[in-house]
Amino acid sequence: MFDAGPLYLENLNAPEKVLVNQGGTSSGKTYTIMQLLYWWAIKRPNQVITVVGESIPNLKKGAYRDAETIYARTPELHPYISSWNQTERIIRFFSGSLIEFTSYETEQGAKNGKRDILFVNEANGITYQIYWQLARRTRFRILLDYNPTAKFWAHEKVIGKPNVRLIISDHRHNLWLSEQDHQEIEDIKLEDKELFRVYARGKTGKISGLIYRKTHIVDAIPADAKFLARGLDFGFTNDPTAAVDLYSQDGELWVDEVLWGPGLENSDIYRELLAADPLSRRKRIIADSAEPKSIKQLQGLGLPVEAAAKGPDSVRAGISSIQRYQLNITRRSINLIKEFDTYKWKLDKATGEPTNEPIDKFNHGMDALRYAALATLPALSLPRRRSAQPSIVR
Repeated sequence: MFDAGPLYLENLNAPEKVLVNQGGTSSGKTYTIMQLLYWWAIKRPNQVITVVGESIPNLKKGAYRDAETIYARTPELHPYISSWNQTERIIRFFSGSLIEFTSYETEQGAKNGKRDILFVNEANGITYQIYWQLARRTRFRILLDYNPTAKFWAHEKVIGKPNVRLIISDHRHNLWLSEQDHQEIEDIKLEDKELFRVYARGKTGKISGLIYRKTHIVDAIPADAKFLARGLDFGFTNDPTAAVDLYSQDGELWVDEVLWGPGLENSDIYRELLAADPLSRRKRIIADSAEPKSIKQLQGLGLPVEAAAKGPDSVRAGISSIQRYQLNITRRSINLIKEFDTYKWKLDKATGEPTNEPIDKFNHGMDALRYAALATLPALSLPRRRSAQPSIVR
């Protein structure tokens, strides 16, 4: 039924109850696990299968979106599904099984209900207490997936225990990436060995030299926060288009991911921004000045888009302006949070010390944020560059 790869078979044939899928970027772990959940729902009657994410918005960008994609690409799957409730996010099968997508804010909430199969998507965004309550109420299989940017409770309390299998995957296990996709991931090695270890090989890392350290995850933007601007970074084939809103309150910055996705035409950007935020026509948007044609087209559609200021040291100036503040990032900004966790200074190849230049990877949301910051935050008078020394304002 499925066009499946080696990662699918590894999970399907594993005898252990707990399957920990640790993977690098584009390894296909979430997509593969969703294929497997469909298969179990069909072949194992009356199964309750629960897919859990940090939040519903995160699920909609991750496992739930993959479930929709698999359904659209697999017509052989359709006769087995009796109903799909988009509001409740429950897929029911003629076998009597169901797949439900949900999230839990508290340990107490996770105590409700039992299941046969549990899939914890982006497990490093969920507390161990919530996982423990869910796991002890799961009968047949427990699956976790995550990017290994740093150790967390899965490494400390799950991996290495009896009846647990660790499955490490990377982009080489994804048979459906293009040669260009594979090469771009391999090229991370040319920029940063730590990031290569995490994103190209799926190994657990401890990333040093991060640019933004004063970050905090919050549930939402405060109602009385002042909107400053929306940053917009254009992408297309391999890179996503990213839109990030910047707010201020009580001397701190508040950041919210509004749009993130590859393959978006300008008309798509316009439509998705309005769908995400009906007030988009009234909000100041600062976009990448390297795309004047796109800016003009969006202006023609009625969006107040202006070109970001660029010039000597504009990247460093934008970063330094942001570094002065505590950054509060909304929990739903899943892609943006990943970038904050990996955005770092390039290292001098001779000395191994940080330079004044950030890496040119995992920076789409970072660029969008910087465009908004440069246009709205007070300008800094930067010190002159010094080789191999980061210019960090603390």
